[in-house]
Amino acid sequence: MRHNPVSMTKLRDTSALALGSVSSGLLAYVFFALVTRALGATAAAPVSVLWAYWSFAGAALTFPFQHWIARSVVAHGEGSVREALRGVALLSAGTAVVATGLAWALRDLLFHTDRTGEAWFPLLVGAVTLGAAATGVVRGMLSARRRFAAVGAGLVAENGARCLAAVVLAAAGVDSPEAYGLCLVLGYVAAVAWPSTFRLSSARTATHAAPPWAFLGGASGGQLIGQTVLTGGPVALALAGGSAAQVTALFAGLALFRAPYTLALGLVSQLTGRLTHLVVEGRRQDLRRVGRWLVVATLLAAAGAALVGASAGPPLLRLVFGSDVTLPGRLTLVLAVGSTFAIANLVVTLVVLALDRTLALVRSWAVALLPGAVWFVASGSPALERTCVTFLVVESAALALLLVEQSRGTRDLTA
Repeated sequence: MRHNPVSMTKLRDTSALALGSVSSGLLAYVFFALVTRALGATAAAPVSVLWAYWSFAGAALTFPFQHWIARSVVAHGEGSVREALRGVALLSAGTAVVATGLAWALRDLLFHTDRTGEAWFPLLVGAVTLGAAATGVVRGMLSARRRFAAVGAGLVAENGARCLAAVVLAAAGVDSPEAYGLCLVLGYVAAVAWPSTFRLSSARTATHAAPPWAFLGGASGGQLIGQTVLTGGPVALALAGGSAAQVTALFAGLALFRAPYTLALGLVSQLTGRLTHLVVEGRRQDLRRVGRWLVVATLLAAAGAALVGASAGPPLLRLVFGSDVTLPGRLTLVLAVGSTFAIANLVVTLVVLALDRTLALVRSWAVALLPGAVWFVASGSPALERTCVTFLVVESAALALLLVEQSRGTRDLTA
């Protein structure tokens, strides 16, 4: 039997990205487990805050930079990225300075460190900002050059370096939160394994390329709102008067059902270039086919997620997080379906980005917050149930609005 080399390459790339995403996600949990075991829950608190900032820096910088570069190289050539990269670097540096200043101003509220270590964590916030930007550039260039196995290896290397450094500190008996926070930054050193990604060709395939600011601003804003919706439920529940046990259970439930999203986040590195090719070539029928396929696949996946969430969700929570972490089946169903819609939102976001409708991305997420806010404020249901349903409402509304934006962008595309 003869094998199609193109299909074999795609399968190999997808397998490498899947393995890298899964391994990276597991290593991330291992790193945080090492930190909490070495420091204890109280001393690890500032590292937890830095960890949370790391996830938002990834949404605001790594994701937009990666997909801006992947799209721009396909649409305009590496020369367009090369010309804009200096300004992007200055933007990243300015963002790091602002983030460091804000972290310093709020250091007592955020980090609760002693006077000798109070400067460390604001500086680490700035370092995470720069690392997230640099990682986005590396992943973007690797994706644009279709080096997806290297993208998968980079995902593993980043969190692998963090785990290795944390193991060394734990074995040496180090109990400094600042040292473990430095481990989080150390993971970004993995980006230097591909120095060629910072050497860009001057070749261009189009004479005109718009400045990147609208694209990056829209992608960053949309991803930040989406990340807040995806991870912010426990904070909203606490503000609504939920008990500590309920907050922990919701955090665990979201983490459990977010695992497929984390996997998808690595896999979609392949999609931006392919979708941009469809846009550049004006293939509207193919883009419409992508939209129809996405709707059908999402509905089928949501039905399966509802079944699994309702039946297997509660025992899985107890198995993974402990017997005292419980949620009723009706709420694990809601979280499972909402997380499925989050994956669909990730895919349709890439189509919208390929169509260069990034401001529509922010608009869609901002409008989607409105029905969620109305439900959260006006519903008379208990706080835990209200928070879970709000998550589903916002993800559903965002999906509908993003699909509308995809349809508009496809309709307006020049054949």
